[in-house]
Amino acid sequence: MAQGGAAARGTAKVQDQGWAWMVLVAAVVLQGLTLGFPSCIGVFFTDLQHEFQATNSETSWFPSIMVAVLHAGGPLCSILVKRFGCRFAVMVGGLLSSVGMVSSSFCKSLSQLYLTAGLITGLGSCFSFQAGVTALGYYFVRWRTLANAMASTGVSIGLTLWPLLSQYLLDEMGWRNTFLIFGGILLNCCVCGAVMRPVKFAFGSLLQFSSTGEEPGRRAEEAQLSNGASSPHLKLQEQTRKITCFQALQNYLAFDIFCQNKRYQIYTIGVTWMMMGFVLPHVYLVPYAIQNGLEERRAALLISIIGFINIFIRPLTGLLSGQTIFTGRRIYLYNLAVLLCGLSNFICVISAEFSMLIFYCVILSIAMSGIGALTFQVLMDVVEMDRFSSALGLFTILESITLLIGPPLTGLLVDITSDFRYVFYTSSFFLISASLFMVLSFCALEKKNKLKDTSKVPPDKSAICNETPNESQSESQPTLAVVHITSI
Repeated sequence: MAQGGAAARGTAKVQDQGWAWMVLVAAVVLQGLTLGFPSCIGVFFTDLQHEFQATNSETSWFPSIMVAVLHAGGPLCSILVKRFGCRFAVMVGGLLSSVGMVSSSFCKSLSQLYLTAGLITGLGSCFSFQAGVTALGYYFVRWRTLANAMASTGVSIGLTLWPLLSQYLLDEMGWRNTFLIFGGILLNCCVCGAVMRPVKFAFGSLLQFSSTGEEPGRRAEEAQLSNGASSPHLKLQEQTRKITCFQALQNYLAFDIFCQNKRYQIYTIGVTWMMMGFVLPHVYLVPYAIQNGLEERRAALLISIIGFINIFIRPLTGLLSGQTIFTGRRIYLYNLAVLLCGLSNFICVISAEFSMLIFYCVILSIAMSGIGALTFQVLMDVVEMDRFSSALGLFTILESITLLIGPPLTGLLVDITSDFRYVFYTSSFFLISASLFMVLSFCALEKKNKLKDTSKVPPDKSAICNETPNESQSESQPTLAVVHITSI
């Protein structure tokens, strides 16, 4: 007991203080290196297109694959974290990211670039980012919300710095040498992973490695079967494995929630549709500005402006959405940001002058801050927390599909029309239609739920009942309303 108490005190010293703040700094750097990195790909768009004599559609597959794998690799990262721990997953991710970018500097075709910088670097960034967020949750309990908000500023810092650094290196030494240098920079993810040492339970066992205790029993069973176990035992083992695979699929991809929870279903479909247009300005804004006569340095500066404003607006949006007035109504605040993001694209279409593009970037950044700060908060509102991780797995995989196909399809439209303005028309269409779909669907669902609630209470019963039932009825009614707002 004395040892358990000492271990508990040791754990308390680790969480929310001391080394936990070093882990927070590492998480900020990680998010800047991983989530912020795809923002600079637009700077290389024109050079890659000329180098490989490729169309807009063919070139846009490169950033699309990277971003899609960054989102879709979540379930695989979860398995890696459970088996080997957060530190290992972050460091493996950093190594993969570095290898992918170094290899891409020697690519002779776009298809090779899809594999190296797209698939390998995207998967490595996914491992480093998601495992880093998980480790942050282990180190912070009381200040977890604050820690996550501060860590998310790393994305905005990355959005600000990556395009400026990319344009400078591109002008000085070309895209191949720049990608080689990026490989070295992304190795810093391994340094961040080394900082995230495993946290201990109250009784001394490592939190990240808790699943490894099942290994001896499983190995003993395998040894028994290999030494001549009977056929019924083999069949039973095979059935058990099938059940385990099904449970794992159910754990990481929550199809049952998607079929039963209407709010989750609406939100997932709406966000998946929205992502078809959300990523388009990040990919095509720099080529659009260059085509309209803007210098390459000033064009790259536009992406940095978006990131710089994000640094300040995203935390404010998180604080605003945390107010009690928005409890259960964050979905409407989220859709307001989506609608603003869609409408802002028309500014870019009206004029391609530098001053108008700066104004466009300011409005777009404000809307993006709302979307970035609220996406997962709204998901927590519509899904129970004990199934959140599995709901997030399906959510990110479906989201990654549209992130993958959106830019190439729009690039094909640009190749046919030779007009980059269609990028912003397409983006506005997907964003505005997704916003209207989610708002109208949630309004209709809440109206339907209210009608169900009122139909359950007979109108004559309230006049006949005494005071005690009336009081209990008045107390229970708001509780039902809250349940319908947050989850189904």
